[in-house]
Amino acid sequence: MLASRLLSILMLLQTRGRMSASALANEFEVSVRTIHRDIDQLSAAGIPVYADRGRSGGFQLMDGYRTKLTGLTQSEAETLFLAGLPGPAAQLGLSDVLSAARLKLKAALPAHVQPDAERIASRFHLDPVAWFRDSTPLPSLQTVARAVWGGRMLSFHYRSDGKLYPRKLAPLGLVLKGGIWYLVAQSAKAIRTYRVAAIENPEYSDQVFVRPKDFDLGSSWEKSSRDYETGLYREKAEVRLSPKGVSLLQMLGPYVVEGAEKTRRKPDKQGWIRCTLPIESATFGVRELMRLGAEVEVLGPPALRAQMRVTLKAMDDIYRVAFSR
Repeated sequence: MLASRLLSILMLLQTRGRMSASALANEFEVSVRTIHRDIDQLSAAGIPVYADRGRSGGFQLMDGYRTKLTGLTQSEAETLFLAGLPGPAAQLGLSDVLSAARLKLKAALPAHVQPDAERIASRFHLDPVAWFRDSTPLPSLQTVARAVWGGRMLSFHYRSDGKLYPRKLAPLGLVLKGGIWYLVAQSAKAIRTYRVAAIENPEYSDQVFVRPKDFDLGSSWEKSSRDYETGLYREKAEVRLSPKGVSLLQMLGPYVVEGAEKTRRKPDKQGWIRCTLPIESATFGVRELMRLGAEVEVLGPPALRAQMRVTLKAMDDIYRVAFSR
């Protein structure tokens, strides 16, 4: 563990430059005192690490120093081959670059590791596209990606509700979720998410923007995803579920399953349970609960029960006429 941390500290200082003791401590989840001991051990091993004192100080490597520790273990090499997703790379216009990088990586490996280097790629395939969905052409993606990588202001028209709205934003990052690309961007002081497929006529300028210092793409996406899912379910439905209905709840998503688990009561004599399910709206709730068929009974609120009854009566009328012919 210590040797691994020492090597990681060395690599961080080489790639990031000066880092404070507290920043290194946060990175490795250790104390500042531990970091000072690690730096002492690196210095004792002949690594030219020196410290700058003061508020803006920190540790850094002597100018021009580059570590010669370029070897990769077999597991590390296999993991890197797994990380290259050909589909998303092609959408970003990087398929040729990815292929060249993999060839260089394989060529740089020791001879005894090369035969097994691509083993993980030949036995594991990652398909990020959801079921029953094609990989949609994204003519705007590469332009958006260039703006993200270059830190340039991005202008485009965003399609929403059949209309186009002009936008000028600071693009902070791209996220691939379930086969769908999203742009995370800053507008004024707000950070918002845009579906790349709805972006039209993107153009990036020479205007460079300053990224928020405390912005982390992964953390930001996790929070916005959680807020979106939580905010989506604004209403609730009181229902009775048969044992089969309980098992079918997974079709409605994990948030609904969680809501049922938290509110379920003891089963009645027939094994049916009462619980509360989160729903987006009455209209959406009827559509989703209909997927459970006769394994669910809507108890409330009254407006939802009435709407369910109207829907079922309309269906009954259709089939009653069909069978009377």
